[in-house]
Amino acid sequence: MSTSPIDRRGFLKGALGIAAAGSLAACAPGGPGAQPSKLAAPTASASSVKGEITIWNRSGDLFKVFDAAIAKFRQAYPNVKVNHQAVDIDAKLANTLISGTNVPDGSFWDDAKIGGQAEHLYDLTDLIAPYRDKTSPYKLSVNTVDGKIYGVPWDLDPGLLWYREDVLENAGVDPAGLATYDDLLAAARTVKEKDPKTRPIHLEKTPFLSQLWLEMLANQQGTSLADAQGKLRLDSAEYRRIFGWIQSAVKDGLVTHAPYLEPADVGTLDGGQQVFVPWAIWWSFAPQQLLKATKGRWRAAPLPAWTPGGARSGAMGGSSFVIPAKAKNPELAWLLYEFLCFKEPGYTAVYGPNAVYPGGLSTSVPGFTPALDPAKPLFRPIEALGGQDLWKVAVEAARTIPAAAPIPWWWAQSVDYLGDNLQRLIEGRMSPDQVITESSEKIQRNLIDRS
Repeated sequence: MSTSPIDRRGFLKGALGIAAAGSLAACAPGGPGAQPSKLAAPTASASSVKGEITIWNRSGDLFKVFDAAIAKFRQAYPNVKVNHQAVDIDAKLANTLISGTNVPDGSFWDDAKIGGQAEHLYDLTDLIAPYRDKTSPYKLSVNTVDGKIYGVPWDLDPGLLWYREDVLENAGVDPAGLATYDDLLAAARTVKEKDPKTRPIHLEKTPFLSQLWLEMLANQQGTSLADAQGKLRLDSAEYRRIFGWIQSAVKDGLVTHAPYLEPADVGTLDGGQQVFVPWAIWWSFAPQQLLKATKGRWRAAPLPAWTPGGARSGAMGGSSFVIPAKAKNPELAWLLYEFLCFKEPGYTAVYGPNAVYPGGLSTSVPGFTPALDPAKPLFRPIEALGGQDLWKVAVEAARTIPAAAPIPWWWAQSVDYLGDNLQRLIEGRMSPDQVITESSEKIQRNLIDRS
């Protein structure tokens, strides 16, 4: 397995590039320009389908995984040639779509960017229709603009509660009892009473990741920063509930405020100061590659619910596949993505054991619900988690993720307001009301009203 933390987390790099693409999308948020083309599926048999396609993916570990999976596609469609290219998608794709020159037939892309570029993409609604009822509602919702689907849903990144099993056992805390976020605060107080040096709960110190984390917690409650029409909805009971919880954790001295998996974060995780990390499934990278002293002591559980009986997970990040409206062979690109996302052995080739990840790809799960079978794991139990069956935990959490809304083009730019103010809340320099009022005013005035 690669030791680089960047490869799998490349979507973060992509999400950081949303601001660069924002000015390009600003003239057409939600795709109100030219009517998008609707793509129809090829009708020929697999053996008679012929042609050549160019597919863009990011470089790194995932490129290698997809390259091997594409080899399986070639076996199913022997007369289709796939030029699989490693490209700086965040620097090239948006400009390429707008210029319409040298566009690929298909590309990997962050869910956060699809809504703002819908007018340059094929409408895939009819093609997705046979799989709609078997696809995560969240993945469908973030790929849907004005009732039309523009992305082929790929990965689902459920939020989980990562915790130190040995510390909880020593403190007499049963992780099965962490049903709500109030329960989590109570458990953190118990841990701190047992060992005063702990600051049990991780809260993110970088504005962008802290806002991405915030959206995971909002998604758990069935909301998000903007609705399907792009209307801001930060001033709501759901966000106030999150901000109030953060304020309580800070006031009680229960927070380690550290940047994601940088040395200060790793040091406090390994040193026993941090005990709880509510984060996406891709945090599994940490015990597998970075945490040395505490490797094997971490476990995963569903997130607590915000209200009794509420959803036990929310999505944090994610990617899909798009087919440009000016692609030369869009039907063949669809066949590839249909194979990878909705067909066996396509999704098994992506998530199952392979040369890059011998135990399978364990940093997300498929968005296609038939693949989310707890009894048929696509990746193996993880030694660095004490042999825990992370697959079972993740797929059960994934099934509870609520639907959402398309991510607005201005989301990354809003980090300058909401992400920064969230940091001030964690530092005790702003109240929840101040975060909501000031962030809402600036996002509305500087981003939404100027679009």
